Amino acid sequence: MAGLAGKKTVVVGGGTGIGQAIARGLVAAGAQVAIGGRRESALKETASGTPMLMHTIDVASRNSTNDFFKWAVEQLGQIDILVNAAGVNIKQRSIADMSPEQWDQVMAINATGAYNCIHAVLPAMRARREGTILNVSSIAGKRAIALGGVAYSASKFAMTALGTCVANEVAPDGVRVTNVYPGEVNTPILENRPTPVDEAHRQRILQPEHVAELVLAVLALPSTVHVPELVIKPLSQGYC
Repeated sequence: MAGLAGKKTVVVGGGTGIGQAIARGLVAAGAQVAIGGRRESALKETASGTPMLMHTIDVASRNSTNDFFKWAVEQLGQIDILVNAAGVNIKQRSIADMSPEQWDQVMAINATGAYNCIHAVLPAMRARREGTILNVSSIAGKRAIALGGVAYSASKFAMTALGTCVANEVAPDGVRVTNVYPGEVNTPILENRPTPVDEAHRQRILQPEHVAELVLAVLALPSTVHVPELVIKPLSQGYC
């Protein structure tokens, strides 16, 4: 995609799943890509055979996040695009089953983690009057359902509000913020389902590359075009 060639891009959560597919798609489109995640081994697998840069990050830690973005700017010169794709869920999805510590963990990564990353890149984007932030949320951030669980749904609703409010605030400064809400996707997060998911189910739902194709199309749009939010789901899931 011509609109992405040379763009200096950071994908947080780029080691697996949707983030990995987006990072690989960006490289194929000619973007300069730096990826971050908690596990160095996953980052190395994603970056293998590509010019991707990689560095570990714990988005729940503001110090770790700020250190990561300082490194990214040193490597790339600036950040044109940020993709927030880091996220977790837990098996204990009802309020009766999960512990307060599990609530804290999910909120710290999914909600506060997204805030930490946005906070790190936004001042420079506003100063340049250009930049794009894309949050990979979840359909659970539009409709709270038991499948996602109490903590995950709450964290994704927080991400929805964060992205929407920031988008409205920074649009006059030339910065775009998009929230993407995928339905079921065949990623490692399925391993934390209370009921195991079989291979037939995994193949029936969205694949990471499906979401990545949509994300790349949004990111490649001219800087004067803003897509505030998008829902993408497998046909088999119905409307939920």
